[in-house]
Amino acid sequence: MDQHKSTNIPRHARVVIVGGGIVGCSVAYHLTRMGWTDVVLLEQGQLSCGTTWHAAGLVGQLRAQESMTKLIRYSTALYAELEADTGLATGWKQCGSLSVARTAERMTQLKRTAAVARAYGVACDVIGPNAAGELWPVMRTDDLLGAVWLPGDGKANPTDLTQSLARGARTRGARIVENTRVTAVHTRQAATGGREVSGLAWRNKDGDEGTIDAEIVVNCAGQWAKAIGRLCGVTVPLHSAEHYYIVTEPLAGVHPDLPVMRDPDGYIYFKEEVGGLVMGGFEPNAKPWGMAGIPENFEFQLLPDDWDQFQILMENALHRVPALETAQVRQFYNGPESFTPDNNFMLGEAPELRHFFVGAGFNSMGIASAGGAGMALAEWIVAGEPTMDLWPVDIRRFARFNGNDTWLHDRVKETLGLHYAMPWPNRELDTARPFRRSPLYSQLKDDGACFGSKMGWERANFFAPSPAEARVDYAFGQQNWLPWSGAEHRACREGVALFDMTSFSVFLVKGRDAEAVLQGIVANDVAVPPGTTVYTGLLNERGGYESDFTLCRLSDDQYLIVTGSAQTTRDFDAIEKLIPANRHCTLVDITGRHAVLAVMGPRSRALLQSVSKADWSNEAFAFGQSREVDIGYATVRATRLTYVGELGWELYVPVEFAVGVYETLHAAGEPFGLVNAGYYAIDSLRIEKGYRAWGRELTPDVNPFEAGLEFACKLKTDVPFRGRDALLTLRDQPVRRRLAILTADGASDRMLWGGEAILRNGVPVGFVSSAAFGHTLGRPVAMGYINNPDGAADVDYLTGGRYAIDVAGELLPATVHLKAPYDPRSGRVKG
Repeated sequence: MDQHKSTNIPRHARVVIVGGGIVGCSVAYHLTRMGWTDVVLLEQGQLSCGTTWHAAGLVGQLRAQESMTKLIRYSTALYAELEADTGLATGWKQCGSLSVARTAERMTQLKRTAAVARAYGVACDVIGPNAAGELWPVMRTDDLLGAVWLPGDGKANPTDLTQSLARGARTRGARIVENTRVTAVHTRQAATGGREVSGLAWRNKDGDEGTIDAEIVVNCAGQWAKAIGRLCGVTVPLHSAEHYYIVTEPLAGVHPDLPVMRDPDGYIYFKEEVGGLVMGGFEPNAKPWGMAGIPENFEFQLLPDDWDQFQILMENALHRVPALETAQVRQFYNGPESFTPDNNFMLGEAPELRHFFVGAGFNSMGIASAGGAGMALAEWIVAGEPTMDLWPVDIRRFARFNGNDTWLHDRVKETLGLHYAMPWPNRELDTARPFRRSPLYSQLKDDGACFGSKMGWERANFFAPSPAEARVDYAFGQQNWLPWSGAEHRACREGVALFDMTSFSVFLVKGRDAEAVLQGIVANDVAVPPGTTVYTGLLNERGGYESDFTLCRLSDDQYLIVTGSAQTTRDFDAIEKLIPANRHCTLVDITGRHAVLAVMGPRSRALLQSVSKADWSNEAFAFGQSREVDIGYATVRATRLTYVGELGWELYVPVEFAVGVYETLHAAGEPFGLVNAGYYAIDSLRIEKGYRAWGRELTPDVNPFEAGLEFACKLKTDVPFRGRDALLTLRDQPVRRRLAILTADGASDRMLWGGEAILRNGVPVGFVSSAAFGHTLGRPVAMGYINNPDGAADVDYLTGGRYAIDVAGELLPATVHLKAPYDPRSGRVKG
């Protein structure tokens, strides 16, 4: 008997989606709307039977990044129109939402939220306790300082939404098969190099089994996504944790139009359901689950009640809604959900396996995110690359080591609570650390380093007077470390500072075709002599920045690529996929081979000359040059570059020599005033100088003309490169937004952190991408894009307005600078 005929499962499909929760059904819906009808969705149980069915169904529009807010706003628009498209109700109700503040700090945060919302075009009002009480009459308000009201937020029925999306996909040709589990993912060698997915094996509950050849597989398996990934060597870093809410019987004063209400200081949320309340939350110390794996038959199931774990939420709920004291609890829900290491979900093509996509790890935000996430992932599949900036959720922000189960177990205890934890500026996660360490970690710790974490690396953010003081006292104003970081900043400007930049990602490009390959991949000209560096962008087909980095030509057939700490997996994957299989060119990640020490400041040359026999003079060692030199007993690669706007060199030191070089520099450094310096100082130094950062000023949605970096593109040559055609088209169009530097003049006691709205003549025209206190300038300094919706953002437009920066509702007057306010001619860098 032909099992494929008996089960109605085809032998081949263009796309197979694994998982029939709301995300998988959203991907199927959007793929079919884009015209891809050869789509099969396999669900091991029934649609929505995993984590979708017990989701609370809250849909809040506002997120920390503009692109993520766009995805949620798309979700709300989709849910509002979905019933008309499919004929199935979704339970969508635009009831609005309130977030209330118990403390002055929370009120400041909510005001900052409102300012960002206005910049993103999201309706949001700051209201007082009395107005909040009128909108939500069953809550206590005497201890509140205020709230924010977002009328466009709402709620939906997760199961109904899923069924509606599934019907929409079916009517456009998708085939949805329930009670069918994936047992293997098949792979093969790709014609273009690397491995690619080729299909999968399945088995249903009747015992039938078979295979499907597939061009593309999409892993939307929810809590099981990690296990599906492991079938084919793909890392999906998520871990399940128990998640709780209760549903009460009807309560007086609760009506169908009651808004969603969040009390983040109490870690709790509320929504109306059949005249009663749903109350749940995100406790600060969560309870991981599924350490031995998620049972295959965990369908429409809950875990045992845990009132002890729920106690902190219940106590806060009784405080906020006293009527709960006598309310009858209809049901206690303990439904596990999957959480990621940073509380953002994961989208995209897996770096380990081509044509294998992931949409998972939604951190209790799956209902709000699913519409936009399904659309974005479908567009990525169809277009072959993301069509918007998805970096905050790109699966390539993680590495294989992030899939360690022990590390994930400890991390998700904290990440679940991040939903309502205070989002302090510079907030660092505390759990599962220290993780990755520089060879100098112990020395820096003894010298008073306060470490932050990026891509798992422990990085010195600043140096306190003693190890005991090496902590951050979080605040929205100026924080405790500012004077210490300011001293490091000034030492770099006036003397010499030493930065441990070991977290840089470093790749080696090697092969006789290396130059030709790179010329076709990157925007700038890399046909330079050995020993020369090139700053360049890696662009997408739209002309936006997929990354920016520095190339150093080592020899005729070798280059070093030095890129950011967070981009290791993403950049490696992007570059490797662009290397033609028929070219003699290979890419190797050599990050672990070197420590990187940056010696920066006007006295850096004198210090380095004192410990080396090499010639460090301007004539012998010009800006942009790189060579091997001696430092004490060690031989290192020195590259004359800077990210802080001062004379200086980056030293690439083999790890076994790192401690010795550090000790040699410090032993010789006292006469020159050498100090250790951290990443907070780097940020303040580079922003004063107007140096861009990828992920802030440079994103996939930003092109070189907007960023002021067209000089780093080889447009005057005929050499083709990725994104060139888009740039040639953009070159002839008006630039409607441009990057500018702003200073908050007269605000020496204030602080900017990034994300604040920029106003021109009282109208929002952008928001701050990076900010710091400019210790050389004596005032806050920021970078951000200024938009002109009515025409070109030219010099007259940029300089012809009156500017302010919205800091939690207070407008700080600002001055726009079209060139760096510090050393605009770069005389200090090249001297």
